[in-house]
Amino acid sequence: MKLLTETRTSRTPSVPINVLKTLGQIVAFWGFFLGLVPTGIIEVERRLGWAALPIPSGIGWALFGLASVLGLWSGMIFAVKGGGTPLPLDTTTQLVVLGPYRVVRNPMALAGITQGIAVGLARGSPTTVLYSLAGAIAWHLFARPWEESDLERRFGDPYRRYREAVPLWRPRLKPYPQVNAGPLTETSQDTLVPLGHATQDGETPP
Repeated sequence: MKLLTETRTSRTPSVPINVLKTLGQIVAFWGFFLGLVPTGIIEVERRLGWAALPIPSGIGWALFGLASVLGLWSGMIFAVKGGGTPLPLDTTTQLVVLGPYRVVRNPMALAGITQGIAVGLARGSPTTVLYSLAGAIAWHLFARPWEESDLERRFGDPYRRYREAVPLWRPRLKPYPQVNAGPLTETSQDTLVPLGHATQDGETPP
């Protein structure tokens, strides 16, 4: 079995198609990780006779709604501005630092983990909360290094500057300058700068 060693950029330039593909990925992810898995966990808890969390379900559903908005917003930015989708086999062709990506490096991961915790709170399932926290640890230890290495390989110094300036989990108080740029080439590596910043010649790029 061949392991995935690098991402594959999207070959679909159409924004509507990328939006539809992104929505399909989101539905599949939410349905499995936030629907089927928690339901199975809760059924095991019920059979074992474990007590539910004494938290009003409305708190969990409100948190779930907020996290869902963040996840949808983050995914749509990839589809509309990045020329791809969040899926590693159909990823963006552009380095996108817009919207929530200006204050935290991976808002989709943050949203997904928060959604899982919210489902656990809403359905009174302590094991679902633990399952979500375990997923956060696994993503941080295994998926994050691979993802960041791939982004550095594809986008070079602009990504390295972004990674150094924007926290992974804790939101940055002052948003990072907007960036929406394609893969680096030998001629672009020294000239690519965040939108709104002046170049060495004193001119602001379009």
